[in-house]
Amino acid sequence: MNSRTDAVNTDRAGMDEDYGRAEVYRLLGTLLARPPGDEVLALLRQIEPGKDGDGTAMTGAWQGLRDEAERVESEQVRAEFFSLFIGLGRGELVPYASWYLAGSLMDKPLASIRTRLQELAYCRQEGVREPEDHVAALCEVMGMIISDNCLSYDKQNGFFNDYIGSWMEAFFTELEQAEHASFYRAVGRLGAAFMKIEKQYVSLYA
Repeated sequence: MNSRTDAVNTDRAGMDEDYGRAEVYRLLGTLLARPPGDEVLALLRQIEPGKDGDGTAMTGAWQGLRDEAERVESEQVRAEFFSLFIGLGRGELVPYASWYLAGSLMDKPLASIRTRLQELAYCRQEGVREPEDHVAALCEVMGMIISDNCLSYDKQNGFFNDYIGSWMEAFFTELEQAEHASFYRAVGRLGAAFMKIEKQYVSLYA
């Protein structure tokens, strides 16, 4: 598309689209940081997947997430979250960028992410125990980056390409296929579909 090297998004349609993208990142971050309680599940039960029934992957993913939220109780989701991400020693999945990009925890990708966050003037919140390369943390940060109208598309896309697009679709695909996933299978389906769209979106502004 046209050059946006140092431009910020001042187009109204673009702003609305970016708001929607940021909200999906925030939702994924919320669901992956901790098991959703009754309030969050109640909100998910109000999802409107798409009135036109267009049959897109995202529409189906939203519907699947709503269906799971209607079926499940918060206690079941807590148990599922434990099996998937914590476990006795280790969960079924390892939700860290370092694991996917370097094959081990607390590796170079984490140091690189910390440096980038300092450059963007984003500080680690007090009381947060997970390292910055946790999938939930990166989704939350990407949501903030998109919402920050002071940041250019180059900076948005650079963060996505370096720390999200390079591994997160694989993580969501594994989550969708995980043995102990039920509610989180729907989260994985939504995340994988969203990552495919994000890669296309980012390529338009390369």
